[in-house]
Amino acid sequence: MKKQKQPGKTRAVKNIFYAVKLLWGINRGIVIHTILVNAVEYFGWVFYSLFFIRYLIGSIERQEDFGHIMAFILLSGFVFFLFALYNAYIEGSFRPMAGTDLYHKLYGMLYRKASGVDLRCYEDSSFYNQYTLAIDKADEKLFSIVQNLFGILFGGGAAITVFITMYTIDKTVVLFVIFPMIGNFLFGYIYNKLLYQRDQEMVPYRRRLEYVNRVMHLSDFSKEMRLSNVFNLMKYKYLKAMNGIFDTVEKYVFKINLPLWFRNYFTFTIIFEGVLLYGAYRTIVSESMSLSDLAVLSSAMVSATWTLIGFTQNILESVKQAIFIENLRVFMEYQPKLPEDYDGIIPDGVIESIEFRNVSFAYKEGGEYTVRNLSFKLEGGTSLALVGHNGAGKTTIIKLLFRLYDPTEGEILLNGRNIKEYNLKAYRGLFAAAFQDYKVFAFTIKENVMMRSVTEEDDEKVYDALKKAGVYDKVMSLPKKADTILTKEFDEEGALLSGGEYQKIVVARAFVRDVPIKVFDEPSSALDPIAEYELYESILKDSAGKTVIFISHRLSSVRNAGLILMLENGEIIERGTHQELMAQNGKYADMYNKQAKNYLAVENLKEVSVG
Repeated sequence: MKKQKQPGKTRAVKNIFYAVKLLWGINRGIVIHTILVNAVEYFGWVFYSLFFIRYLIGSIERQEDFGHIMAFILLSGFVFFLFALYNAYIEGSFRPMAGTDLYHKLYGMLYRKASGVDLRCYEDSSFYNQYTLAIDKADEKLFSIVQNLFGILFGGGAAITVFITMYTIDKTVVLFVIFPMIGNFLFGYIYNKLLYQRDQEMVPYRRRLEYVNRVMHLSDFSKEMRLSNVFNLMKYKYLKAMNGIFDTVEKYVFKINLPLWFRNYFTFTIIFEGVLLYGAYRTIVSESMSLSDLAVLSSAMVSATWTLIGFTQNILESVKQAIFIENLRVFMEYQPKLPEDYDGIIPDGVIESIEFRNVSFAYKEGGEYTVRNLSFKLEGGTSLALVGHNGAGKTTIIKLLFRLYDPTEGEILLNGRNIKEYNLKAYRGLFAAAFQDYKVFAFTIKENVMMRSVTEEDDEKVYDALKKAGVYDKVMSLPKKADTILTKEFDEEGALLSGGEYQKIVVARAFVRDVPIKVFDEPSSALDPIAEYELYESILKDSAGKTVIFISHRLSSVRNAGLILMLENGEIIERGTHQELMAQNGKYADMYNKQAKNYLAVENLKEVSVG
């Protein structure tokens, strides 16, 4: 993983205001109340530590009327009571509701943005890292950034007010403020820098711990855990990571504690002891300072110290959040090369031909080609099979055809037109697909087949698709039939099916859609030979008159394809029908013959069917 660089100071400042603008656009009430909360907090702090104490003790010294003193105390108490009510409203009512609204709207924006990001970005580790960092607790971080900003602004204002008050009482005492500034900005900076370095060194160990913690409770790993000694290996990796963390902590113990001690000593001890001793001398010995001024100095000293600490912490937190804001901003400002709202002409629903013309493609700019100078033409209403070993480029061809990527070189034509000329959504609407690397969702079986919200009008379509996929009887045996939730992610009564049954439900997604082009990427990889034969018979029957593309390692399943392309290293090395390729006695024939012994069950099934 590439190390994320800190943005420059100018960029960091702009990013903070970008965050404020983003939050203002999502929920301006949060920004307004963040300003008010900070204003109330710092006003109350400064008012009590400076003006309230000074007036109260000064009034007593001047022997003012007790009623005036009580009126001042009660009025001040009433104001602080209102502040308390406001804070209670913010913490108990506004913030929970506004936080939920922020989460909903911000992640809605992020997910909409993610849905339009080019697929290649998810295969780029640096971009993917930025994306995951951008969405990790994004709502909390965004609020924290805005909170820190106004904490800096109001904290700075409060600090200046405190220093001016101290200066008006005694110019010399302001010199004591230098010590907490040294403590926070020098030793505090060194302390936080060492903390960051320590945490960075601990990241690899924590990632290993998180991996072990995650794997230990996932059902996908449970069988291997119980049928092997891998648990002991996991335990060894866990303990090794823990030892790495302990060693790192021990390495930094003295390095971190020394600046921490200096920070605390300069920030608290020197200013507390110094101001108190100095004020006591002037009040008792030289009698050049009133008791009220001493009280104000003492209170101001505490206020100045904590204000500086908060001010410093807000600055440091803002610096720490600089990478997050940069990632969020880069992600939100990203403009896809192939936007999902890409407009163009609406394609004809009748497929006359699909043609790859001198197509080459590399996933990374300047990288190795995955497919090279690929040229072929498929007539509409016929079938194409892409065969070859892993890494031959078969799935890449399908991604290019679906326009998940655009070719690096060459062009792809549909009905004689470059597919770039078509409206993207309308163009992709011509296809139905069942992928090898399928995903089932924690939705009902109906929703997993239709891949959208369903109504009663969809029932007949879903049942028909499940029958064609050969999984109807299994589904109907479940307590809630096609309304059964798949997986137990959210429902204890959810169904856990076999790999083959899941795959058939995925294939049903292709059966349920009435489109002119259907693509099946290893649709039978989890099926036994007999089930595979039955599935392909159903596919061919359902796809009569449509354009069908198969990807398969099992050559017996593609023998009836109108055109077979044998691929190797992204190039077509053989093409033709099954009979033509067998007659060539090349790599296709060699691969077919090596697999032939596995086809006996299918051949016997055919003989039984004929008999």
